[in-house]
Amino acid sequence: MKKLVYIFVIAFVSNLTFSCADLAENPVGLLSPEGFYKSKKDVESAIFGAYGSIASEPLFGRQFLSALMLRSDMVDIGNRGTSAERIQVNDFTMDASNGMVARFWPIWFQVISAANSAEAGAKSLGLSENEINPLIGEAKFIRAFSYFHLVRCFGALPYLDSFVSDPESVKTVGKTSEEEIYKKLITDLEFAKQWLPDKQVGDVRSRPSKGAAAAYLASIYMTLGNYQKAYAEAKYVIDNKDKFGYRLEADYQDLFVATKADVIKETIFAVDFLGNINSGSFNDDLMGPMVGNRLPEVGGFGVLVPSLKVYSTWDSRDYRKKVSFQDTLVLPTKVVPYTGFPDPRPHIDKWRRFPGNAGAGARYSDFNYNDMRYAEVLLIAAEAIGELSGPNEEAYGYLNQIRSRARNAAGKLRTFPENVPTNLNKADFINLVLEERRLELAFEFKRWYDIKRRKLGDVVFKGPNSLEPRSAFDASRDYLMPIPSTEIAINPNLGPQNPGY
Repeated sequence: MKKLVYIFVIAFVSNLTFSCADLAENPVGLLSPEGFYKSKKDVESAIFGAYGSIASEPLFGRQFLSALMLRSDMVDIGNRGTSAERIQVNDFTMDASNGMVARFWPIWFQVISAANSAEAGAKSLGLSENEINPLIGEAKFIRAFSYFHLVRCFGALPYLDSFVSDPESVKTVGKTSEEEIYKKLITDLEFAKQWLPDKQVGDVRSRPSKGAAAAYLASIYMTLGNYQKAYAEAKYVIDNKDKFGYRLEADYQDLFVATKADVIKETIFAVDFLGNINSGSFNDDLMGPMVGNRLPEVGGFGVLVPSLKVYSTWDSRDYRKKVSFQDTLVLPTKVVPYTGFPDPRPHIDKWRRFPGNAGAGARYSDFNYNDMRYAEVLLIAAEAIGELSGPNEEAYGYLNQIRSRARNAAGKLRTFPENVPTNLNKADFINLVLEERRLELAFEFKRWYDIKRRKLGDVVFKGPNSLEPRSAFDASRDYLMPIPSTEIAINPNLGPQNPGY
């Protein structure tokens, strides 16, 4: 069920939440939780406002997701005439004044501020635990979701888990270590796992459930290299998949059909855009134009375009390749192969082919962008088992579930990809899992995080089999992004800057 209320609470969010810079410079209109929250509905309004900020142009609508994609070895710049800030992110040549980073950094803190306000407001109502803790758990989930993205991108950064009632205090906020941030994320998600429902009302997947909290705990533990706990959380989700309503969808293509988004059972948590509705930067989904072909009949920007090698090295027998790419464009008067595209490479089609009720160039789409789906939980479990004991029947089974689905091409069974060989050693199995993640989750904003957590930068950007060679990649610098220089100028306590910037 689409949440039109997301749009209507934006005015509330605009008054309630600010970036660290805004709080220091312009606190006018700041609302205290005690003054606003009178009921559970008011708490929900703040929570919906946080979701509205996530579903905005600076975050999941363009800037943040584009940065993640460009940082990977799966997405390149197609049109080199695009803005310099995008090219710098892609080429590992950006500095602390990069405009993309400067735009998405403060919006993440708006989301966090809304979550903190919602939590404080919920506690102020004086209701019983059973009545209010599910909403507090949702606020904690949003905060953990936000910081999990931020800490992987920036490392140590300001950690705020309470409502800021004194704007002057923000001027003295310093960094919290990565280790401490991860501890706090785990605490928040454990609370959420305890108190969130098995399913949200209407089985809405753009609000979290117990299964979502556990899935993110599994991902966090995997990121930290705690494979035992990563496996335990993933196994909890797998064992309770029927209770939570999770399954692999029969047809991989259905995951990327906007009109089917609200009935997809593979979704664990998604960011929900509302088709053809816009309120400033809120609900402004530009992913379609960003990946779209620059032919005049299409109206795309041609910015996020994989290198040809990403396409050519992907086995053509894999149905997921057909779903992921546009390699031929059928127009009313002609058929154009990718060699005739302005950027002569196959383009990403996951976020273009079926955008639902959308504007020109697939802008303002109706997509629900999956940040976590059941297939990834299976991959986490398989990888964790591989690290703990080497591959076994259970781990092979999880990968084979994903490969079996990949063989179902619109109801027509294929023979590729075959089941995983059962004679792999530990290292080969781990490499196979990472490769399966690269293909299964292609262009879904995950690859950079895999490169970072596995420290694969020198291999994927400078190795002989690099899909997108990047000579400027520097492992001592580029696993983190720079903290925006404007933020450090306002609050020197955010220094020192990340190494190399």
